[in-house]
Amino acid sequence: MNIAFSPCPNDTFVFYGWVHGKIEGAPPLDVTYADIDKTNYWAIDQTGPNVMKISYAALPYVLDHYQLIPSGGALGRGCGPLVLTKEKQSIKSLEGKTVAVPSDRSTAYLLFRLWTAQALTNNTMTIKVMPFDKIMPAVKDGVVDAGLVIHEARFTYQEYDLCLLQDLGEWWEEDTGFPIPLGAIIAKRSSNKEQLTHWATASVEYAWQSPEETKAYVMSHAQELSSEVAQAHIDLYVNEFTRNLGDRGYEAIENLLGRAMEQGLVPTFDLKKIRN
Repeated sequence: MNIAFSPCPNDTFVFYGWVHGKIEGAPPLDVTYADIDKTNYWAIDQTGPNVMKISYAALPYVLDHYQLIPSGGALGRGCGPLVLTKEKQSIKSLEGKTVAVPSDRSTAYLLFRLWTAQALTNNTMTIKVMPFDKIMPAVKDGVVDAGLVIHEARFTYQEYDLCLLQDLGEWWEEDTGFPIPLGAIIAKRSSNKEQLTHWATASVEYAWQSPEETKAYVMSHAQELSSEVAQAHIDLYVNEFTRNLGDRGYEAIENLLGRAMEQGLVPTFDLKKIRN
């Protein structure tokens, strides 16, 4: 079975058991390691593998052809994207400025758009898409005025002497009470959803039961992260919602994408397809 997910520690941790043949009855995986910005567009273009990790923000574009698998993804609290600047500034300082973002189809960008629509009178900015690992250097060097960062950047931005303008996860949780929908596991609608959910859940549980066994694989793809930062990444993004979305998880997704649809930030789609 072909699958694509990122080389980030939470994804390699989650899929370790399945990738290494530890899950009884699960088919062998042919893995493509790709940043979520790539998988978002593969899903939209229908050119990617049968199973992929994408951003929840891309879900409205693909639900006619892909179904959401309620296990293996990333949804949680205290794990939202950050808006960073070179110097301490007010939120109003973003008006008319250039902001670097990791993708224009990411949940991070969707949260950013929802936040700025609420926080700013003049929501006119220049958005510059760049690889997420290039954003903090660009902010530090003054190439852009602010940066929207994800992944392990929330643990390392102080190393660049950058300032936190807004924790979008904190804003979202205070505004809605819901956890943040970040990364979704999707599969083509011709796939067996029940089987895929079972195998993904078993892989999550295997990693939790054998964390030491996963470390070499996780660190081999961790893009020069320290083992401490990689573990912090796993602890933050792998939780009970990763095992199974449950009603609360589905409600959070429906709330985010429903609000985005009302504001014209994603295409109009049938919310019922999220659960079907």
